[in-house]
Amino acid sequence: MANCERCGRGPQFGHNVSHSFVHTKRRWRPNVQRKVILNKGVPRRIYICANCLKTLRRG
Repeated sequence: MANCERCGRGPQFGHNVSHSFVHTKRRWRPNVQRKVILNKGVPRRIYICANCLKTLRRG
């Protein structure tokens, strides 16, 4: 899984905790997508998270 090239957000780690309190490892993956973004007038394909993409479209 790739990291966001704009903010650096990547997977986070933790535990699933069952009703019997058994801990198993799990990952929270960010919503990273591959998009074409104009950078100084040049189209560039980057991995970008949905939050950064939303911010770019807003402003």
